[in-house]
Amino acid sequence: MIVYLDNSALNRPFDDQKQARIWLETLALSVILQLIETGAVEAVRSPAQDLENSENPFALRQQWVDKCLRLARRAVALDATVKTRALDCERQGLKPLDALHVASAERAGVTHFLTCDDRLQRRYSGTMIVLNPVDFVLLWSEENP
Repeated sequence: MIVYLDNSALNRPFDDQKQARIWLETLALSVILQLIETGAVEAVRSPAQDLENSENPFALRQQWVDKCLRLARRAVALDATVKTRALDCERQGLKPLDALHVASAERAGVTHFLTCDDRLQRRYSGTMIVLNPVDFVLLWSEENP
């Protein structure tokens, strides 16, 4: 499995952990990071993640996300194909930065796009499976007993 974690998922540990959904997503993120570290899952890094992370006003969060992104063994470039696909995704109703994330992930051959953004999950139509981190961990567990 090749995964792309968008910044909503990578920043989940900094959200209000008193909410059950957020707490579960944070736990799932830690499992996913462990799967990436052990090589059970491959992660992809893109300039869209770096751009969004650079705009985060909190230095600690920036450092955390950067450390997570460095676990990726593969990177995708921001080329004309990615830009064209991102514009197409925007026309389908995705926000510009979300469209860039999705287009980058598709270009890299990602199988599972992981996000905590319900709107993105609903609006995406393409080749990848778009999942919440919790749903991904459950799926991975079923396929790798």
